[in-house]
Amino acid sequence: MCPDVFRGLWGGSHCRDSPVQTIRECSCSPGHCHANDMYIKELKEVFDTTVPSRIAAFFTEPIQGVGGAVQYPKNYLKETYQLVREKGGICIADEVQTGFGRTGSHFWGFEGHNVIPDMVTMAKGIANGIPMGAVVTTAEIARSFAKGVHFNTFGGNPLACAIASSVLDTIKEDKMQENSAELGTYLLTELAKLRDKYEIIGDVRGKGLQIGVEMVKDKASRTPLPQEAMNEIFEDTKDMGVLIGKGGLYGQTFRIKPPMCITKADADFFLSVFNQAVLNYTERR
Repeated sequence: MCPDVFRGLWGGSHCRDSPVQTIRECSCSPGHCHANDMYIKELKEVFDTTVPSRIAAFFTEPIQGVGGAVQYPKNYLKETYQLVREKGGICIADEVQTGFGRTGSHFWGFEGHNVIPDMVTMAKGIANGIPMGAVVTTAEIARSFAKGVHFNTFGGNPLACAIASSVLDTIKEDKMQENSAELGTYLLTELAKLRDKYEIIGDVRGKGLQIGVEMVKDKASRTPLPQEAMNEIFEDTKDMGVLIGKGGLYGQTFRIKPPMCITKADADFFLSVFNQAVLNYTERR
């Protein structure tokens, strides 16, 4: 079960590693998360009843991307990794979207969960859009590649590698990680004000410049805003000069994941446009 503390069976107001929490209430004592306990209990049940006694691997994004910027309870990945390893599986972190400083507080998204994966996959950000992917893993797992044939038509492209090396230098020299932390926190807190203003904005979540805004029919039911409505707001935003994404199981979440080099002026322009697009939709209803 996806441990989504906004839409899932269990959630609350202190679950996430984010400047913005859900509107769901909880009565957890300090340092304790009931939602996390329940999602881990459900995962244990799956391991006990639904999968073989030994599993191969567990893949996860530290913060979901296309899945709708879903954030798990704070200790969920740490406890999950332990359960996976007890079952003989390896833990794989997909850092295609959360890597290279985008979450602000850490260079890798998994660091925010205080875990060490057995394998890390990465792409896109590593070469600023030039086709490039990479895998980092343990020496033991790397040696196992010699047992079979592994090849990639474009693997080892010297031009892409040179670009990736340059991109890594630029991220450090231009303080892109710090910019993600500063402007990401600003965007999240300002978007939370829009959530409080509009009934159809159900949740604002994320960390750094990995942000999701989940749209609903109303906050009480948390029913996803229909696709036609999402498309209206999406197209209106685009027509006013801002490109954003969509994601989530029902396509109900706007994905705000801008270039890490954006400025405060860029952020304010987006906030103004998004506010106007949501206002336009509500006034048409």
